[in-house]
Amino acid sequence: MTITQLHYVLAVAEYKNFTLAAEKCFVTQPTLSMQIQKLEEELDVQIFDRGKKPIQLTDVGQQIVTQARSIVNESNRIKDIVDQQKGYIGGDFKIGIIPTVMPTLLPMFITNFTNKYPKVNLIIEERTTEEIIKMLKSGQLDAAIAATPLSEESIKEVVLYYEPFVAYIPENNPAFSKKEFSVKDLEDNLNNILLLQDGHCFRNNVLNICKAASLPQHNRFHLESGSFETMVKLADEGLGMTLLPYLHTVDMSEKAKTKLRHFIEPRPSREVSLIYSKKELKLHLIEALRTTITGVVRGAIAFHNVEITSPLHK
Repeated sequence: MTITQLHYVLAVAEYKNFTLAAEKCFVTQPTLSMQIQKLEEELDVQIFDRGKKPIQLTDVGQQIVTQARSIVNESNRIKDIVDQQKGYIGGDFKIGIIPTVMPTLLPMFITNFTNKYPKVNLIIEERTTEEIIKMLKSGQLDAAIAATPLSEESIKEVVLYYEPFVAYIPENNPAFSKKEFSVKDLEDNLNNILLLQDGHCFRNNVLNICKAASLPQHNRFHLESGSFETMVKLADEGLGMTLLPYLHTVDMSEKAKTKLRHFIEPRPSREVSLIYSKKELKLHLIEALRTTITGVVRGAIAFHNVEITSPLHK
């Protein structure tokens, strides 16, 4: 049994196709197939059910993949130890970012980071918080950027910034006349709020501000969107109001900004953090990413009198 064979097994388990897995591993398909077959013969079990399309893991194959992922991750940590000892900042660095942070934060730091650390191969995936937690625990991600606190004992959280929520209110809404917005105003408009769909932690943030388990049915329609842009456009059509993260409002047009209302202090806000497994060894890369992000964010967002809301459904 070799680490290479386990790499091949993990690739087929991920892509469910021998040819595609071989391409991702930069070997020929016959080579990959032969090595997996050798492993199956050595173990005297069948890891994959090749009769199904796409290829599926057998019951014992699922257990083997779980263990193989752990072994491969641990073997990679040997190189991480050496790199950290040498102070070398390079190699693959895989991070996940939640969808409500990715479009605003990533453009702010990606150029600075890649220019400063050209030897780092930064691999970025947009993932939900739930997916990120699982992938950090399994070693499929080195770090992630998500709303916190998450109350996960095995995950370390390093706060990057606090981001207030901002109300976006169309002219036809009675609340448009207000200069500032309060939580009470939000609670009074529960049947008129457009929210991100289930699965987004930003949705949970808003529900927790209102201390609501869910929103009442809209008096004209029911909509749950995965896009802030969609909700803004629907609000402009007079179909409701919505809440946005502060950084999403920075580049809005001057006309759109007239519809923004900041909350009365302490402003309801979300905590955005760099998170990683407490077993992670690429701490030099994590620190490089942290300093880069805080360096660029510091000038764009600086709110202190805030009240953090949880990204977990209460």
